[in-house]
Amino acid sequence: MSNSYELKAEARAQVGKGSARELRRNGLIPAVIYGDRKDPVSIALSRKDVTKKIHDGSFMTTLVTIDVDGTKHNVLPKDYQLDPVRDFLMHVDFLRVSKNTQVTVDVPVHFINEEKSPGLKRGGVLNIVRHTVEFQCPANAIPDSITVDLTGLELGAAVHISSITLAEGVEPTITDRDFTIATIASPAGLKSDDNAAGDDDAAEDGAEEAGDEE
Repeated sequence: MSNSYELKAEARAQVGKGSARELRRNGLIPAVIYGDRKDPVSIALSRKDVTKKIHDGSFMTTLVTIDVDGTKHNVLPKDYQLDPVRDFLMHVDFLRVSKNTQVTVDVPVHFINEEKSPGLKRGGVLNIVRHTVEFQCPANAIPDSITVDLTGLELGAAVHISSITLAEGVEPTITDRDFTIATIASPAGLKSDDNAAGDDDAAEDGAEEAGDEE
């Protein structure tokens, strides 16, 4: 799991579009902390600080401590909105968490040892079916990523979720099937060559059978 970090925030006395526009003009963004059977707290955060954390990666799977005027809240980012035209940060939602909180998160998939896959060496293509996998897990045990080792995989091989080692308490939300994460697909040229070879073999077999009948 990624290391947690802290953000400074101030409570918002006023909410609404006018207040939010004023915050953005001053380099801040509106945000809300909710959940854990407590009242929501409207806050303002530095847009620069939060944007940097988003660009650093793992923003949605990293716990955050938000210091609101001296009161600290342990939270997990649940959503954020970007301006559809200018693409800058507009708003963030944070979920309060405790040691018993279960969360649902999308975890990125990383692939290693591509150079050790015989199928890829033959010109095969890594066909990524899922770039992320949705898991349910304790809020304090969110994995940074899951790792797929491609060592030894031949053409036509498939990697399923059952082949991935997961930490205790981390479970995929899809439970009714052993779903595919990636495959090693044959390149189009190799498929054509294989088909042509198969046709030649079939033709030779046919000629031999005809000779036997004569």
